[in-house]
Amino acid sequence: MSIGLGIFLIAVGAILVWALNVEVEWINLDMVGYVLMIAGVVIVIIGLVLMFRRRQSTSVTATSVDPANGSQVTRNESSTPEL
Repeated sequence: MSIGLGIFLIAVGAILVWALNVEVEWINLDMVGYVLMIAGVVIVIIGLVLMFRRRQSTSVTATSVDPANGSQVTRNESSTPEL
C-alpha cells in the first residue's frame, strides 16, 4: 500500500512540475510538485524498508530429568518479539 501511494505521489508531482504550464498567483505548482515527489520517494523508501525487514524469533529448548520417576522432559519455547 505504501509503495503504491509513493509512486502515485511521484507521478502527480511530476505532472505538476513538467506537464502543466498553468500560472496560479496564490500557489507555485512547481514547488508543490517537487514537494509531492520528495514525499513520494520518502514513502517508497519507508515501504521498502518495512517490507524487507526481517522478523527475529527466539527458540529455546531445555531438557531435564524428572526426579520423581527418572524420565526425561523436554521443553520447547518459541517467541517472536512484538514491534
